[in-house]
Amino acid sequence: MKRTDEIRQKIVKWQEMNTSYLNEIKSLVTERKALNEFHVISYFSYSLNIFHKPGIENYCLGSFHIQNVGGRPLTNPYICIKVSQDSPFDFSGKYLYKDSKQKMRLTNAWERINDPMDKQEYWLKPVGKSVLNPSETLTFSNFQMKWLPKSTYAGSIMGFTYGDEAKDGISSFNQINVNGTIVEEEGNE
Repeated sequence: MKRTDEIRQKIVKWQEMNTSYLNEIKSLVTERKALNEFHVISYFSYSLNIFHKPGIENYCLGSFHIQNVGGRPLTNPYICIKVSQDSPFDFSGKYLYKDSKQKMRLTNAWERINDPMDKQEYWLKPVGKSVLNPSETLTFSNFQMKWLPKSTYAGSIMGFTYGDEAKDGISSFNQINVNGTIVEEEGNE
């Protein structure tokens, strides 16, 4: 019984401490927003499926996130996903072209706004989303990168966020870097 009371007291203290921390965090977030600062961050999340064997396709599934952590909105947001030159990657994603008839049917759709023949830069803007308000997140989700390596390979994917308040672009916190070497198994000549 005494042990149970001790545990309950510890739980109550822990809850009070957590409540205090949460209130302090809320206060700091409110103060930051009150400063009316413009602060947008972007980053990649991704998963890789890699085989270091010849003739087997490798791929990366990823998403590019833009978070408005400041106190002012980002208007007319758009992004650039840049594939490094001479990389073996075949990039694809869920985006439409200007003349596409599917715009109204897809939720969270993105439109490609540069030359479709360009295989290094993918300039995309969200369809129907012209303002990224404070505390909101915008995501270009589920893009794919595929490659069929024949020997040593290397490449990277970089991301940049733009808008009326960020005309020079904001580089993402991270990028996707992939490299590898295909090693022939002994006895395969």
